[in-house]
Amino acid sequence: MIEPHDLSGVLYLPPNPSALVIFAHGSGSSRLSPRNVFVAEKLVDRGLACLLFDLLTPEEAEDRRNVFDIPLLAERVGDALRWVPGQERLAHLPICLFGASTGAAAALVAACEATTEIAAVVSRGGRPDLAGDVLRRLKAPSLLIVGGWDEDVLTLNRKALAMFQCEARLEIVAGATHLFEEPGTLEEVVTLAGDWFLRHVTQSPR
Repeated sequence: MIEPHDLSGVLYLPPNPSALVIFAHGSGSSRLSPRNVFVAEKLVDRGLACLLFDLLTPEEAEDRRNVFDIPLLAERVGDALRWVPGQERLAHLPICLFGASTGAAAALVAACEATTEIAAVVSRGGRPDLAGDVLRRLKAPSLLIVGGWDEDVLTLNRKALAMFQCEARLEIVAGATHLFEEPGTLEEVVTLAGDWFLRHVTQSPR
């Protein structure tokens, strides 16, 4: 449970992890998101610990407005970041964030506001535009992954990319729609995300 709101989570822990990736799921989803579970399991194969947790309590999730409340979701990512130092198996690890859909905006805001260093951020089919001017203050290297057929979101990501003042890149997965349901597309997301995380955790001083 992630305090202080007793948010349920699942920790995927490989032997000798090189970093911890905290997931921020998208609107209407949860720690059980099949796409994020798939990504987490594959990242674990590459030696990355992964934490998937519910950003909202069951009662909060009943109010549809909350799933688009970026400050609230970012605060919950911050709760997870504050939880990590108290966990003996995780406290020494560099921290990365992986956000999907609206969760990507929450991850970016949380990375900017975090008191601990964030080694890297990855957005999958995300809405970084919803993070607003925070993007100009972000220091964590950020990778935006968008499906080539997800045209509206791709346009928003291109505009958001221009706001970053830190290292940032846009990767387009050809033939993929918003949920990366097409054969092989989610596997490509895993490869891109894993490469990005591993490259930057080796540069992290933590």
